Amino acid sequence: MRILVTGSSGLVGQNIVDKLNNEYQLLCPSSHELNLIDSRSTNIFLKKERPDVIIHCAGIVGGIQANMNEPVRFLSDNAYMGLNIINGAFKADIKQVINLGSSCMYPRNAKNPLTEEMVLQGELEPTNEGYAIAKIMTERLCEYYNKQYPDLQYKTLIPCNLYGRYDKFNPEHSHMIPSVIRKIHLAKKNNEKIVNIWGSGKARREFMYAGDFADFIRFALRKFTKLPDLLNVGLGYDYSIKEYYQTVAKVLGYTGAFNYDLTKPEGMKQKLVDVTNLKEFGWESQLTLEEGIEKTYSYFKKEYSR
Repeated sequence: MRILVTGSSGLVGQNIVDKLNNEYQLLCPSSHELNLIDSRSTNIFLKKERPDVIIHCAGIVGGIQANMNEPVRFLSDNAYMGLNIINGAFKADIKQVINLGSSCMYPRNAKNPLTEEMVLQGELEPTNEGYAIAKIMTERLCEYYNKQYPDLQYKTLIPCNLYGRYDKFNPEHSHMIPSVIRKIHLAKKNNEKIVNIWGSGKARREFMYAGDFADFIRFALRKFTKLPDLLNVGLGYDYSIKEYYQTVAKVLGYTGAFNYDLTKPEGMKQKLVDVTNLKEFGWESQLTLEEGIEKTYSYFKKEYSR
């Protein structure tokens, strides 16, 4: 089986490549080889390579600050990428696609845990609305293709927040856990007694180790026809922002205090996905938060720490 992994140099893509590399023939083009923002070049690439399956991981991603700073890019670039790869798959007669959505697709005030039926059932979180709209658009396009052409299997996964090896640790572009790892690592290194936390620390988030998510992808490929068209992939439990800081501090051996900056945004109060359908499909995550942070910190020290 030949599998195209878009965004193979990113956090999710690289973990998937590591997991599948010994079992499948993988196509891992760079953005220069496959420019997903350009529909013509996307169509040419897909018709030439004709992969059996596409795993669409490519996207412009970032934390709250990055989304707030560049809403135009987060909406338009992600929308172009999603629409071009899905329409291109259809034109190239590619029957199977795994499209990655985001828990940002869920309404800001929806009752947790978030079930798959809640998409488009309320107002989105303003701090990442553009990104969410692009992801919803791509998911709906997959759904419409499946309805109009029953021989297609264009599936969308909604993962919870992910972190792990190959993550970005630049504070301007990173998600919460890698940002916290870097922040506390530097605080310990520089003997700083206080670390600042955006918001109250009470907001709750669900973070899965990206290597676990890649394990799910391998599992799903083996049961592709039984994979639901829209499926949450998460842990089914969450932690407060304060608890994430405390766990990172424990793993890194940092003994300082935390200060809560209530002038900073903290996003949705909770974002926990319902994993009922995931468990019925037959998969559960096994790694603990502490184990995942230990693995991620080892990667950080090897690649970034000097």
